[in-house]
Amino acid sequence: MSLCELTVTDESLPPPRDALRTDTLAESVLILLILTVVQRLVGFVRAVLFCRWLDAEQLGQWDLAFGFLVLAAPLIVLAVPGAFGRYVEHYRQQGQLRSFLRRTLAVCGGLGLASAAAVYLMRRWFAALIFGSDDHAEMVALLAVSVLAVVAFNFFTELFTALRNVRLVSALQLLNSVAFAVFGVALLLGWHNGAESVVLAYGGACLLSASVALAYLGKSWRKLPEERVRPTHHELWSKLMPLAGWIWMTSLLINLFDMADRYMIVHYSGPAVGDPLSVVGQYHSSRVVPLLLASVATMLGAMITPHLACDWEAGRRRRVSLRLNLFLKLLCFTLSCGAVLVLAAAPLLFGVAFRGKFDGGLSVLPWTLTYCLWFGMSMVALNYLWCAEKAGWAAVGLVAGLAVDVLLNAMLLPTMGLEGVVWARCVASVVVLLTVLQVARRFGFRTDRGTWIVLAIPAAIASGPVIATVLLVAVALAAATSDWILSDDERRLLAEGGTRYLARVTGRRRERLEDISLSIRPAERE
Repeated sequence: MSLCELTVTDESLPPPRDALRTDTLAESVLILLILTVVQRLVGFVRAVLFCRWLDAEQLGQWDLAFGFLVLAAPLIVLAVPGAFGRYVEHYRQQGQLRSFLRRTLAVCGGLGLASAAAVYLMRRWFAALIFGSDDHAEMVALLAVSVLAVVAFNFFTELFTALRNVRLVSALQLLNSVAFAVFGVALLLGWHNGAESVVLAYGGACLLSASVALAYLGKSWRKLPEERVRPTHHELWSKLMPLAGWIWMTSLLINLFDMADRYMIVHYSGPAVGDPLSVVGQYHSSRVVPLLLASVATMLGAMITPHLACDWEAGRRRRVSLRLNLFLKLLCFTLSCGAVLVLAAAPLLFGVAFRGKFDGGLSVLPWTLTYCLWFGMSMVALNYLWCAEKAGWAAVGLVAGLAVDVLLNAMLLPTMGLEGVVWARCVASVVVLLTVLQVARRFGFRTDRGTWIVLAIPAAIASGPVIATVLLVAVALAAATSDWILSDDERRLLAEGGTRYLARVTGRRRERLEDISLSIRPAERE
């Protein structure tokens, strides 16, 4: 029986001792949810402090700088780490993981160093592109250094996610979040109260987290089996790069989609809109919490990719569709509940925590929550295309959404300002979600009535917390009492997952008790 089958069909069995640790899907979700709550709490407190201490212009600079780091990091390394979730398991089962890691690490490291040098040498050009003025060349110099740390952190995060070591990935994410908060507060209070301090803090946090991950990999290296046959470079890269290339294009489109509205504000807003960097700062304040919700969806979506790929490799295509469909329903419903709570607490958040400095952000918060949830669901739905090795089709929805976003921004931004930007993004996010689902259906993904009902919930958030709460309660009752939301197969899958996880926990407790008993018996005999 293969490692893939052991992981999926008999999740109660522990992983082999001579292999790197893997976690089951049920464990992964539980671990990730627990640590994500802590991590997001830290991130929320950090974001509140940044909003309290920075003015709108400085906050806008940090928003644009962070957007550049997120956009540049996967492009620099040709999205090679993005393909780990699909192919690490393949080379692990072939006993060729050592060669895979050596070669991908060398390529990504070389590309990172060369690209960072290029950004530094062309810092005035990048300053004009990112911030709308070459006066910010010093900030770009900091970005050139920070992007290396971000590349390294992303590499190890993707690697250990693909290895299904969710405990380590969650710990690294938590370390990164805590270190960013500590470094950011220290630099803002002790050095410079500006966006430069935040950029340095983020780069330092990524460097620290990547160093810990590298140390863990070095310690675990001896657990990897020796290779009997090494793959040739042609075999490895010809298999990896087609998917990486599509992921590179998809990553570019995703990040362009995320950044397009802010670049439109910087480069194309009229005099009536006001200072572009201040408008971006107002926009940033409205995205502080919604982006936390969207990032949870993205993290969970990345976490389930290796599990779905494992089912796909074993020929269980229907199970992939069933698990992903159920995951979409549960995640969208849960995050919609969180969005309603955020909307109810918004006056306190913006009036007290943000010191009343961001009224523009408060006015567009409901629609920001809506489009962040829809876009997060789109990223989760893309998993089916990754598994089916149809990553190129993901570009269809993103291109359509990007085109709609730019077109509507050009029409609405000059007259409506920030409100027009957010409305344009809502429409574009719906286009992305519907297109991705339709393309996935073409290759075998099956949605049902319950999927569409749950995915429509975010639209009610803009109507206010009361109406949205009523809708959520109605959907929960329908899920519990009828088949309108959950099918029989989905209920069975939930029951099986819960039963396996409880059996696994019970078995581990029994083993611990037996170990304790064995350690006590010799003393009793004496």
